[in-house]
Formats: sequence, C-alpha cells, structure tokens
Amino acid sequence: MSIIYLLLAISVTVALLFFVAFIISVKNGQYDDTYTPSVRMLFEDEIIKEKPQITTKTNEQTLMTDQLK
Repeated sequence: MSIIYLLLAISVTVALLFFVAFIISVKNGQYDDTYTPSVRMLFEDEIIKEKPQITTKTNEQTLMTDQLK
C-alpha cells in the first residue's frame, strides 16, 4: 500500500513540474505566433461560390442543340 502513496506523490510532482514549465514557456512567449500574421494577408478571405443557374425550357433546348453539334 505504501508503494501506491509513493507513486502518487511522484506522479503529482512530475505533473506540477510540467505545469510550471508550461506556465514559464507561455510567459516567455514560446507560443506566440509571429509568422502567421505576416502571411495572412496573402491568402484569400473566403471562396466565392458561383450562383446556381436557373434553367428554363429555352436554355435547356439551346444546351441540347449545342451538345448535338
């Protein structure tokens, strides 16, 4: 039973060390993204989709005759 307490204490200590390392790296700017803002202006804002065409009977007839040619 004492081994469980020992392993629990070791795991909590390791978890706290990783948490402290994470907090220190965030405060030092390790996760700041300096590359993306300079490149973001090169990309399109959004893809513009084409409006669906409304087919009428005359359009269908002309499309059929164009396909037969």
